[in-house]
Amino acid sequence: MKDATTARSGMAVLSHERHFYSTKRAFGRFGIRIFDPVLMTQPHWHGHIEANFATDFEMEYQVDGQVLTLPANRLVVFWAGVPHQLTKITKLPGYSHKLCNIYLPLDAFLIMNHIAGLQVALLGGGMIVLPESLCSAEQLKRWYADYRSGDFERAEVVKMELNALFRRAALGELTFLLPPQHDASGDRALSSAHIRHVIAMVRHVLENLEKPLRNSDITAVTGLHENYALSLFTQVMRAPLKQFVIRMRLMRARALLVESSLAIATVVEASGFSSISQFYAQFKAGYGLSPAALREQYLRMELR
Repeated sequence: MKDATTARSGMAVLSHERHFYSTKRAFGRFGIRIFDPVLMTQPHWHGHIEANFATDFEMEYQVDGQVLTLPANRLVVFWAGVPHQLTKITKLPGYSHKLCNIYLPLDAFLIMNHIAGLQVALLGGGMIVLPESLCSAEQLKRWYADYRSGDFERAEVVKMELNALFRRAALGELTFLLPPQHDASGDRALSSAHIRHVIAMVRHVLENLEKPLRNSDITAVTGLHENYALSLFTQVMRAPLKQFVIRMRLMRARALLVESSLAIATVVEASGFSSISQFYAQFKAGYGLSPAALREQYLRMELR
């Protein structure tokens, strides 16, 4: 499989790994790639926690309208639900110049232990860069070999090691290339218990997205009073719970549209929208075009 195609403009564009962005629970499946870096002609977004490691080169990313430089030979981690686009590659002295991408399903990330602050920071739009001492190109090659082996146990060990890596990173002060919309760690009113309650609500939403979701049902998982839990969610996530649910449903719907040939009515039902008219209104507001237009646009792209 080739990792790049050539657009009409002559710019190399990253091939879409469609199977990574599938519709299951985490809006995709776990995966690791190592490939020659190429530019992207347009932003994209998906439901994973994504980690990038650029061996001996720097990358310029546009992330939700901001221009960021991702350093060489460091693991950079962010929630890919934020629109992002690789726009520039600067090669440094070296021999490899390979890019490693790790796609970690969001629900798998949310059940990882003892990293609540990191979970909230990434879901809040933060992008972190890990210390060079914590992760090397050699380590990523070992993980890639485990992943490519097709052995379930080896893949599970990789996920456990990723959890340990995140826990070790969280022991120190996180380095942000892009800060989250808020700083939960700096808010004395928020304890780790508060953050765990919010993560429990997020997890419940993701696991039941296709079902009717009332605020009372979601907040019940915390054991807190509904109004207090709703206030806590908004304080941590900087978005009301209903708005978060709509955003997650739109992401699920978008994945279904571009990764399957399901009828739009089926997409509406699988995404948890109560009516087709509500779905069309929310989709147009969120993505700026109709569901059919988005599917057509995606299908016109050169896919490998």
